[in-house]
Amino acid sequence: MKSNIAGLKKDGITGLKGAFSADWADDMREDMMTAFWEAIQRPGGAVGRGPRRWYVEIHPQNFRGFVDLVTHPWVVGMCAGVLGPDFQIVEIGLDVPFQGAKYQPWHRDFPSPVDTYRDRRITSLAFNLTGVDVTEDMGPFEVAPGTQYDDGRDWKHEMFPDKSKWTRFQERATRKYPSRGDISCRSALTVHRGTEHNSPIARPVLVLGVDAPGAGHAELHDMMVTQDWYDSLPSVARDHLVCRVVETLEPITQKHDIEGLVMGADPV
Repeated sequence: MKSNIAGLKKDGITGLKGAFSADWADDMREDMMTAFWEAIQRPGGAVGRGPRRWYVEIHPQNFRGFVDLVTHPWVVGMCAGVLGPDFQIVEIGLDVPFQGAKYQPWHRDFPSPVDTYRDRRITSLAFNLTGVDVTEDMGPFEVAPGTQYDDGRDWKHEMFPDKSKWTRFQERATRKYPSRGDISCRSALTVHRGTEHNSPIARPVLVLGVDAPGAGHAELHDMMVTQDWYDSLPSVARDHLVCRVVETLEPITQKHDIEGLVMGADPV
């Protein structure tokens, strides 16, 4: 665990191979695609992250593996070790590119807080799990290691570096080819992008967002659960989940629309 935390602080990303079985990941993919096809049919259910690429949030209890994921010792250890013992689970969703998805511009997912760009303290984590074994034609995720501490206040929306600065990210660029059952953990401030997707096979990716207290990203999301499901959670999950407890689940209207990802970008 210490080596994973050290790697995260150095590169802005780390991972665990084979955390779950391929069968578990196949169930996850089924739940993700069910949520996607339901969300895409209603206004506000999905947001565009570029041509043929969408983001959808999912109710925790509609993902069969939610408890398995948030109680996994590696996930809990990374959250507690980086964010502190009172870490907050604030987001569960999926990103899915289809054939025809283009390169995204290099970006981070939100502006960097002073805690990170000045004090080099990571205050939020994004865990990603692939629903397929990723191949080169599936538009693999591309990341620029070590960029999580970049200031970024002069970038567009403090998230999108000017294209004149892309050379630095391209020189560092590393493509990721995870298999079903693998978990990655990164700072959402590590500069990254999706690449061109030429495969007829969609590449759904689960996203679990976790904050340190005070990071404030729960305001971008609206997790809700029913009382009986909430009461059934083990304490290690329930104590960290930031959510509304409701009588009946309501359709989710997306709040985290990242302006700047709507159009594709030309690669450098």
